[in-house]
Amino acid sequence: MGYGLLAGAIAAEILATTSMKYSEGFTKLWPSVVTGMGYLLAFVLLARALKTLEVGTAYAIWSGAGTAVVALIGYLFLGESLGAAKIAGIVLIVAGVAVLNLGGAHS
Repeated sequence: MGYGLLAGAIAAEILATTSMKYSEGFTKLWPSVVTGMGYLLAFVLLARALKTLEVGTAYAIWSGAGTAVVALIGYLFLGESLGAAKIAGIVLIVAGVAVLNLGGAHS
């Protein structure tokens, strides 16, 4: 159940962050509303997930997955660049989350 809640928190955070781009500095109403509601939902779901998951691992997955996916969304849909440094950064994020899940957070 904890990982399902965490997946929902990640999805909500990705939606909120992407919507923030479209809010144009919170000058557009609906993207701004989606941003606020998305972050609220993300934090509620993350808090519920933390009832059963370790905070270090859960936060690493939440922030890492969100960062990596938003970087890819920026590249695929928002015309942002994706050079070698960004790709390496995404790979390192995924690797770090994997290490935490394999036991690095339990030490």
